[in-house]
Amino acid sequence: MTNTSKQYDTSIDNCGDIFSKKLRDYGTSWRMFRISSITDQVFIKAQRIRTIEQNGTQKIVDDVRGEYIGIINYSIIALMQMELKDDTRTELPVAETMKLYHKYTAEAKALMENKNHDYGEAWRDMRVSSLTDLILVKLLRIKQIEDNEGETISSEGIDANYFDIINYAIFALIRLA
Repeated sequence: MTNTSKQYDTSIDNCGDIFSKKLRDYGTSWRMFRISSITDQVFIKAQRIRTIEQNGTQKIVDDVRGEYIGIINYSIIALMQMELKDDTRTELPVAETMKLYHKYTAEAKALMENKNHDYGEAWRDMRVSSLTDLILVKLLRIKQIEDNEGETISSEGIDANYFDIINYAIFALIRLA
């Protein structure tokens, strides 16, 4: 588990570095997104990965690792948007935004550690393509919950699915390294 923790931290630090740089370039323009639009952004990235996995080729230079990083960062943005739903500011200070980013990465890691304990690092024996499929399944679940106006009968909510997506994408990054 120690190796997993270090690999997780390395992956999330890389994602955070990219997020921080884009935050400085674009500000928090993502505040204009509704949660459903973020879900669609993540879906596009996951679908691109799946298409590349199935075809074995790609025509756009952006690599699959970058798409997983985008999945992680957009998922964290979704969690931030859910928390900030009543906050009307379109521009947030960098320090406040990064504090929220680190809050959600810490929660995702704690969840990973708990699940990793119970599942015995089963993800290490999975194919990366299966992790992609799990991400797509979670996205379809989120879309259904969104279509149901956030209501669930016996399932976890949107946030729990986004946390799982973050962790599946980090597992994929670790496996691809």
